[in-house]
Amino acid sequence: MPPEREPVGMPTGEILMSCSCGFEAAFDRLRDARGVLAAHEDAGHDAEWEIQRLASGVEEAGADAGVCGDPTPPASPLYRSDL
Repeated sequence: MPPEREPVGMPTGEILMSCSCGFEAAFDRLRDARGVLAAHEDAGHDAEWEIQRLASGVEEAGADAGVCGDPTPPASPLYRSDL
């Protein structure tokens, strides 16, 4: 049986997890969520997770990266003038 955390009434963390066994939890750290998710999947459960919000730096990098084929804005720290 996978390790359990205390279920919460309404998840409040940034990462939400639910499982076919009825387990639901919210996590503030991706590492914690991945560990519990893996334990449930290893037990043969159908577990799902959803990231509600990313850190601002990750969101900014994603926005700067844009869509394949779109140029990176020159003001972005991801911009490479040598390409």
